[in-house]
Amino acid sequence: MPFLGIGLSSVIALFFVFHAIRTQQGRYWIYILFLVPFLGSLIYFAVIFFPKLRSTPVGYQIETKLLKTQDPERQLLEAQKKYEASQTTKTRINLGKALVDNNRADEALTYYQQALTGNNATSPDILMQYAFALFMDHQYTKAKETLNFLSEKNPNYNSDECHLLYARVLVSLNERDQAKKELENLISYFPSLEAISFYLQTLIGWNQIDKANHVLQIIEHRLSYLPKHTKRLNAQWIKDIERSKRKLIHMQRC
Repeated sequence: MPFLGIGLSSVIALFFVFHAIRTQQGRYWIYILFLVPFLGSLIYFAVIFFPKLRSTPVGYQIETKLLKTQDPERQLLEAQKKYEASQTTKTRINLGKALVDNNRADEALTYYQQALTGNNATSPDILMQYAFALFMDHQYTKAKETLNFLSEKNPNYNSDECHLLYARVLVSLNERDQAKKELENLISYFPSLEAISFYLQTLIGWNQIDKANHVLQIIEHRLSYLPKHTKRLNAQWIKDIERSKRKLIHMQRC
């Protein structure tokens, strides 16, 4: 058992080392993670990984879903109170997030626009959240323009969630060739069940049966290696994959 613990802490540390390199964190993080894998991983998660995750649409959705299981209105009410008490960039962004999470993306846009001023006019994290709000409000062309602007002004910004959002926007605009290229590139290095599940759904929607079957084989291969706790964390996407699989089987029988 002690060997198992050491192995697991090393694997986690290695994951954070790759994350630190890909997101261009300071070199000292790599030394910390190698020298003290367990403690270093805890510190890296708290200081770098979790705050960064919270700033993404996916990370924010995970956090707010956990909060909403306790009180559906809590997160929105708290954000509104803090905004009324002090109208800062942070309170505007948090209120915008809360409105999007409560299916009020159209109302959230104003707060993001107010936040995207001055030194924050080209902030990649705010721009991505604004693009997500536009996407949720079905303003797909403007969402694409926002993501292109983000990329132009922040050429070194790296976000897998941002690439997935861009792919979703392209699919919504029916720009199939570009969307397919974006998704294939994304799933080649981003081990996200959400991304590959979305690609499967998209291929089925496009009636590309052979390609959908190929992607389903890749998914099932990946699922066969996932530990139980990881499957529990990805339960939503696994259910979506099962639904897509049943739909694909039905289409082939017809």
